[in-house]
Amino acid sequence: MSLLRKIQISTGIAWVEAPEAGLRILCGCPADSVKHLMKRGLILPIERNGITFETGPNAILLSDTLLQNGDFANLAEFPVLQMLYRQGMTLPKHPNNSGIRPLLIGLREQVNAQMEYIHRGNYGLVSEAEMLAAGATREVAREMLALKNKFSFGNIRTPKEFLDVCIVGGHPVEVRNGLFVRRLRINLYEFMYHDETITVDLQLAPHESYQSPYPLGFHRIPRDYFSVIHSGEGDGWDINRPSMGSIVVFQGRIYLIDAGPNIQNTLLALGIGINEVDGIFHTHSHDDHMAGLTSLIRADHRIKYYATSLVRRSVTLKLSALSGIKPSRFADFFAVHDLEPDAWNLVDGLEVKPLYSPHPVETTVFHFRTPWENGFRSYAHLADIISLELLEEMTTPEPGTRIADDEPLGPAFLERIRHNYAIPADIKKLDIGGGAIHGVARDFRHDTSGKVILAHTALPFTNEEKEIGSGAPFGTVDLLIPAYRDYWGAFALNFLSIYFPNVPEHQLAILVNNPMVEFNPHAIILKAKQIPENLYLILSGSVEMIESSQGARGLLYAGTLVGEIPGLFQVQSVQTFRTASFVQALRIPVSLYAQFIRANSLDREIEQLMNIREPLKEKWLFSEGISDPVHNRIAHHTTIREFAAGTTLNTLAADKIYIVAQGRLACELGQDLLETLESGDFFNEGTAAYQVPPICRIRALEKVTLYEIPWELLRHVPIVQWKVFETNEKRKEMLLHGEVNAHDPFRWHDAFSVDVRDLDIHHQKMFQMGAKLHTALESAAPASILREVALFLKGYAEFHFQSEEKLLFARNYPGAESHRRLHRELIATLQEMLDKMTCEEWKNGEELSRFFQGWLIDHILVEDRKYAEFLATHTLSPR
Repeated sequence: MSLLRKIQISTGIAWVEAPEAGLRILCGCPADSVKHLMKRGLILPIERNGITFETGPNAILLSDTLLQNGDFANLAEFPVLQMLYRQGMTLPKHPNNSGIRPLLIGLREQVNAQMEYIHRGNYGLVSEAEMLAAGATREVAREMLALKNKFSFGNIRTPKEFLDVCIVGGHPVEVRNGLFVRRLRINLYEFMYHDETITVDLQLAPHESYQSPYPLGFHRIPRDYFSVIHSGEGDGWDINRPSMGSIVVFQGRIYLIDAGPNIQNTLLALGIGINEVDGIFHTHSHDDHMAGLTSLIRADHRIKYYATSLVRRSVTLKLSALSGIKPSRFADFFAVHDLEPDAWNLVDGLEVKPLYSPHPVETTVFHFRTPWENGFRSYAHLADIISLELLEEMTTPEPGTRIADDEPLGPAFLERIRHNYAIPADIKKLDIGGGAIHGVARDFRHDTSGKVILAHTALPFTNEEKEIGSGAPFGTVDLLIPAYRDYWGAFALNFLSIYFPNVPEHQLAILVNNPMVEFNPHAIILKAKQIPENLYLILSGSVEMIESSQGARGLLYAGTLVGEIPGLFQVQSVQTFRTASFVQALRIPVSLYAQFIRANSLDREIEQLMNIREPLKEKWLFSEGISDPVHNRIAHHTTIREFAAGTTLNTLAADKIYIVAQGRLACELGQDLLETLESGDFFNEGTAAYQVPPICRIRALEKVTLYEIPWELLRHVPIVQWKVFETNEKRKEMLLHGEVNAHDPFRWHDAFSVDVRDLDIHHQKMFQMGAKLHTALESAAPASILREVALFLKGYAEFHFQSEEKLLFARNYPGAESHRRLHRELIATLQEMLDKMTCEEWKNGEELSRFFQGWLIDHILVEDRKYAEFLATHTLSPR
């Protein structure tokens, strides 16, 4: 019998089992990984001692990189919840509680990120100060904190209290009970038990993506004046349906309510492209309602984000924990609009009222309304809510006690929530998930709404529930106000006016006055090597652009004009265009379009665009999700630069991104080759996007042609900014943990210099001590030697930090205070590790080495080199 077993579950997800060691490891945990395990029968209900609970993993191996091909690779919130509660691993007196805690395995930076993200997912804002800073009144903050204490049974715990961690590196590390793991390279791991080994590769291939656990089919969705599309009635455990969500259609525009896991598949099934989404109304920060936010970043415009300031802050802090992106940068990806709670807010003509709902994290339910005959038509979306019986228990004092005068929870609070839940609407969808944090149908037995829809459950409705509310299968629509105008024509005119900003509307009307056509899913619009007779302006849905000879594929959305260049110039199309969903399009005859171009003297402009825009479309950075008007804007501001072979590129602009059009470049650190850049690759993003001075030397290996594009233009295109962020993170990971530093991770490079002699000497000394630590580990030195080296490093780091901070404050460096906070966090983390050594809890010496490597290189390359340029231009302030 095999001692180790591996099952490939889905793309980027595997299962490793070592029965004798008592370990069942979920390898890779992107969105909905628990549902994949359920589908494969690796999570099953069982009964022991009269108690039913689930089987499943007891450890999680994390991806080395937080993002893979645009999606979060590590979302451990629901897998951890499944282990803690559905398996009962930490429940008191539970038959499956053996005292062994769930385990997170991976690189230190990924483990730490998951711990903070899980903490935020459990509790949201965790102090009165955080709530006040987010805009809460003191009364509201006290009320919410009191509720959080009720939900947590009076003990807000950090993940360190219920999770164990195993930090992995290049040397074998014992996970538990004789099972060892080591990291071979980025996202490639080897498990060892006795004389058996297996490898797990978590790396996605280019153009590969994480898969949804359920098929959704394809649906035609009308663009009504006011309607509700039901896009999810399940919960985070439903293996057949998306989590609870809705889409509000208002005046033909698309607004999401929440963005759960695999939202891109939901939109694809409904024939809605990402670029068609006007906005999202967000209820709260649990993963089954927010894991799809990154998919909405794949638009060519900032989608509007509507939530109360408390919900927004809770969401951005959780995203920041997960990604490292500062909460303030959330506005780089979304157009943020804070909503006033308990008041009607006007959103593009639609009235919206958010009302507070008791939940472990900051949560609001939403009411929508718009004027119509005899008053208003309305929709209420109640996710997530609480059982009124449970809330009554929370707000009722123990027998023999009375409510204190300053008690934030009490009968008045209960009645307010009861009243808010009972507000009638024409259609009301509500959470009936039950348990400790969700609602129940019986609270709405006497609800006076026109129609009650039950959702947020993986269970079939009981007869009692069927008597109270309706179901709403995926893709069904509740129409509130019909449309009596043609929205498709209006959309077409709007796209064309952006595409041709200087052409009068009466000329654009010539193009709009053509037939609207609908394509079924998987239909070919234009084949490669075909000369088109018609152009198609995509108005709705998604279209694949395929060039199989180059291994290229991209998704195109509304605003794309398929066949324009081959049609105008009567040449064969290079790509095949194939629908990925139902698609609405405006069909324009090539002959009419050519006449329109000539009549408006656009021939030269189109030809110039063709020479830059079309090649740019083929590059990965711009290959998907960008409409033609945005492509045009980018092409207009693109400059072509050429360099001879052997040239070192010393004249790059600090505020530009460079894309390789032709040729090859070497990215070098000292004498080491970090990366070879080829056609389609881009660089200089660290300097342009993150203001970090370049560390690598860029040298042309042959004659090179580059596209130079202003970052100020690209930073307003979310999908581009997200790809730049992902690439920058991968390059940092490659520098820290790649093959260049594999054998000598503490090698000093002149490029690390901050041009301040004393500080450079300090940095070099710390690198020398890091190298000594690495050597001690390689030679299996005893813990006493490792501790001695580590203590010296800590003491020297504190001395260096004091010197550095003194200089930064003396020079009035704007980031001096935040830099000092970073120093304190680093020292605190190091002290925690040393404390573990003292208590003999620290078993992995390589953990300390990797911590120093990441600390020294990442801190110096990013934070210290930011102040280097400032110090070079600012003298000491007068005393």
